[in-house]
Amino acid sequence: MPAKGKHRRPKSSPLTRRFVAAGTGGAALALPMIGATAAEAAPSAVPATAHSVAAAAAAAPSAALAAKAGPVTYTVVSGDSLSGIARDQGVSGGWKKLYEDNREAVGADPSLIRPGLKLTIGAKATAQRAAAPERADRSAERKAVPAVAKATTYPDNLDGWIREALDVMAEHGIPGTYEGIHRNIMRESSGNPFAINNWDINAVNGTPSKGLLQVIAPTFEAYHVPGTATDPYDPVANITAACNYAADRYGSIDNVNGPY
Repeated sequence: MPAKGKHRRPKSSPLTRRFVAAGTGGAALALPMIGATAAEAAPSAVPATAHSVAAAAAAAPSAALAAKAGPVTYTVVSGDSLSGIARDQGVSGGWKKLYEDNREAVGADPSLIRPGLKLTIGAKATAQRAAAPERADRSAERKAVPAVAKATTYPDNLDGWIREALDVMAEHGIPGTYEGIHRNIMRESSGNPFAINNWDINAVNGTPSKGLLQVIAPTFEAYHVPGTATDPYDPVANITAACNYAADRYGSIDNVNGPY
């Protein structure tokens, strides 16, 4: 409904028109009209004031909640993962958002988080959370963690011995394949790590061939691979020493197809 302000001329009732036409004092008859105008204008001012108060009252709780809202610090415990933390803490965007916000603290690999690491949930972590010495420490720890994570348990059988030997050989740049090693082992010892040849020329000379790949003592000592056992009957030590020797003489154990 249009407001009846002073800029809109209200319709006069017949009674009002008669009062105006008959008035001789002017001021006395004008008072009721001034009062009515003021009374009509007042209601429009009151709702405006009430609205402002109501708006302010409604805004107050929101402002209070906003003031209380803020990031939460979570300390990683053993067995935690970013996906599990994101799920339990209700992180919008999941583990990717949690990792993005804490990339500096976590490092390059989101799957590697250590117990005691502090993650910021609900806001991006600030750069000042980690001082330079702490970053250096974390970097060193992250380099150490993959080495532990890569540690492999090998079965105590021919398959496990060959696979472990291949990993050791890879670390030392010694060539050879699973097939080449397995083929020569089956010919030399049939897979028996305690096999020994007591009848050939080496045995006559006092240096019998021993182990999976029938290595004589002088060859084992000359081509022993650091980090492996010093016992020629040890399967991994025997394989790696024999492969080291074969690589030096034949280019690779793969090139050996008979007595060597």
